[in-house]
Amino acid sequence: MGTPDGSALKRARLEENLTLEEAVAALNRITGGTSDTSQLSAWESGRRRTGLRNRRGLVELYGKPTEELFAHQDGQDGVAQVLHQAQGTLVTRWADLVEAMISVVTGAREHLVVTGSRSREKAYLDAIETVVAQNPDLVHTRVLYGPPSHPELSEHLVRLVELRDPSARRNGVRTLSIGYADRGEALERFFVASERKAVVPLPSLHSADGFDCGIVLDGEAAAGLVHHGREACAAARLLGTIRDVRELPVRRR
Repeated sequence: MGTPDGSALKRARLEENLTLEEAVAALNRITGGTSDTSQLSAWESGRRRTGLRNRRGLVELYGKPTEELFAHQDGQDGVAQVLHQAQGTLVTRWADLVEAMISVVTGAREHLVVTGSRSREKAYLDAIETVVAQNPDLVHTRVLYGPPSHPELSEHLVRLVELRDPSARRNGVRTLSIGYADRGEALERFFVASERKAVVPLPSLHSADGFDCGIVLDGEAAAGLVHHGREACAAARLLGTIRDVRELPVRRR
């Protein structure tokens, strides 16, 4: 950043005479992922930091070292400085946590990212289905870490696929992506995020059971979690049909 030609990552693409579309297609062939042009553009500008898997892919694609391609992302003037300044609001009651999560869902206009395999709160899952049904342009991403823990989540996923075909695209964009990550290969994480706000559930401050507290984030922190979730989904196995979803086992607890 700060040079006439932009970042080293962008210059590397231009040196190869690749458009954003061509570069993303080549990257996905290397990684087996589903990254898109908006992500690559954000990486090139430094608005978002590239994840490890895609960094390795871009290093292979362009034949340049990591420290050169991603210096603009890792420096103190990039996204790191903004995120270090992020502040959140702590909620410590289950009812407030659910209300905050539903608020994220109902306020989503462009992106809604949900991670984790333990959701079962009916009002929350119903809110997700409603916003997906009412806003066809909303890009919804769900990342599972292992099979669902509860039948309520399994049923919710089936309803989502009945509302939208995961293989379909609207204006060239996939608007429903359900990714499945093996729990042996990736640590489970929990959050719900839109381009405006995010909630990250936390272990209970009241007892040793459950997650009934959380932190509410907005601005760049929320947008960063959207980016995190989309990259995690791109690195996971996509569940592309209703049969894929229906065949998911319910995890025995």
